[in-house]
Amino acid sequence: MTKQEALFTYLLRLGDNALVMGHRLSEWSSFAPILEEDLALTNIALDHIGRAQALLKYAAEIEGKGRTEDDLAYKRPERQFLNVLLVEQPNGDFASTIARQIFHSAFELQLFEALSKSKDETLSGLAARCLKEVKYHWRHAFDWLQRLGDGTEESHERMQKGIDDLWMYSGELFEIDDVEAMLIEEGIAVDNSAFYDKWNALISEALSSATITRPEEGAYMQTGGRKGVHTENLGFILAEMQYLPRAYPDAKW
Repeated sequence: MTKQEALFTYLLRLGDNALVMGHRLSEWSSFAPILEEDLALTNIALDHIGRAQALLKYAAEIEGKGRTEDDLAYKRPERQFLNVLLVEQPNGDFASTIARQIFHSAFELQLFEALSKSKDETLSGLAARCLKEVKYHWRHAFDWLQRLGDGTEESHERMQKGIDDLWMYSGELFEIDDVEAMLIEEGIAVDNSAFYDKWNALISEALSSATITRPEEGAYMQTGGRKGVHTENLGFILAEMQYLPRAYPDAKW
């Protein structure tokens, strides 16, 4: 594997995480519990989609095969998507969506802070911009975690269930392989595994303050998304997201 190939794969992982999460959150548009949340979740979705566009555009430039960010987003098959399994999980109820946001936003706080110091100037610039957005995403999710966890009996039960159901997908966030190892040595990528202690402390404190019981350490973790092995959920997402570009491949927007 060359440095160019490793960077292309790394950018796909980051871009796919953002693209799939953005699509999932966009599904709340006009369906959120209250108008303010409809606007908030739509704006967070747009943050992710904007980030995906920038990362996939850079990935296409690094690949150097004439593809564009649209080609990478809308014309790749499922097994070529490299997002973590967490972001493709269904929205479920509102509490489940907040559980997914809590896990992912807490991770991205650590990720983009570290990436903002990357020796790759394009990547560091993107990370610095994303960090500003992620701080808001975390505050939004944390606020709702408190409201639901320490609210009514039903809201507490739903929030606890969301945390319990999605916990098995959190471990994949901290995996690294030869792709990251090569780029870490070059000062380009960051070691996700080094974030776990900070993430764990942040999540534990947030759950405790919301009267939510934290799942046990060492629980079974589901992985594979970063290598293109996904749950059935991604196929449904891509069928919807990619329909128009595939039906009209020569269309211009």
